[in-house]
Amino acid sequence: MAKVVKKKRSFEKTTDELEQVVTALEQGDLTLDESLAAYEKGVKLLRHGQKLLKDAQQRVELLQEVDEEGTEQADLFDR
Repeated sequence: MAKVVKKKRSFEKTTDELEQVVTALEQGDLTLDESLAAYEKGVKLLRHGQKLLKDAQQRVELLQEVDEEGTEQADLFDR
């Protein structure tokens, strides 16, 4: 049941999967081993979601910064 969290997983997909894990745990139909595996997956998903939020916050903060000439730093993300 425990899968490695992929770095390309979107925030929305991460939250959807986390909700599924929480629902499964709340239903109480899982064995102890299944519950532990689900909990582990949930922790990984939670950490991944937190990282995505932190990265987004940093991008917003960078975009809001203005250099010495008054030019916005939006070009930092032209990849």
